[in-house]
Amino acid sequence: MKLLAFETATEACSVAVYIDGEVLERFEVAPRRHAELALPWAEALLADAGIARSALDAIAVGRGPGAFTGVRLAIAIAQGIALGLDRPLLPVSTLAALALRAPGDGDVLAAIDARMGEVYVAGFRRVGERIEALGEEIVVAPSAFALPAGTHWHGVGTGFAAADGVLQGRMGDRLVSVDAAALPHAADVARLGALLHARGEAVAPERIEPAYLRDNVALTIAEREALHAASR
Repeated sequence: MKLLAFETATEACSVAVYIDGEVLERFEVAPRRHAELALPWAEALLADAGIARSALDAIAVGRGPGAFTGVRLAIAIAQGIALGLDRPLLPVSTLAALALRAPGDGDVLAAIDARMGEVYVAGFRRVGERIEALGEEIVVAPSAFALPAGTHWHGVGTGFAAADGVLQGRMGDRLVSVDAAALPHAADVARLGALLHARGEAVAPERIEPAYLRDNVALTIAEREALHAASR
């Protein structure tokens, strides 16, 4: 199994090559440089791995949720390569990939700072490199998030630092660990993509559906003014 994977849904840009369980990755927190870095990194990783594009079985991509431009960029790059090679796509939840950053098995709450006073968040159960969704992915204010049942959760992602750490504070002793600096990696997108491929869940490039979650991707002037006034 040989995959090329992209993840650019947050301020981090990452690209990975997966070869029969082994992963090579480039990762950098590089706001506004995703378009500049992603394709050159892909070519460099393929060269380092000693494989040609034509040897790839599929392309894996983080389909969000995350920043609108970042999600759109990763999908556009992955679609272009997949169409050019006549290969399928493996769409992976960015939150599920983030959940693989947890330090061990168990229940994981993955949360990404969605800006505008909200977080993208979802619960997962991790067993090794397998991830099971425990509910829907949502975008919500940390103060309005319905806390999950149970007392042994791993928290991962920038959503735990958003809004002065409201989500982490509300979870309290439900958290056995928390990494509020964790960002999704293409290496984990590749690992989850390999599982999708093994289950026959690859899709045609034109059928991929990005997960934006938020209908409006920017605040209106009135909304910005109201948010600024409320924060004073």
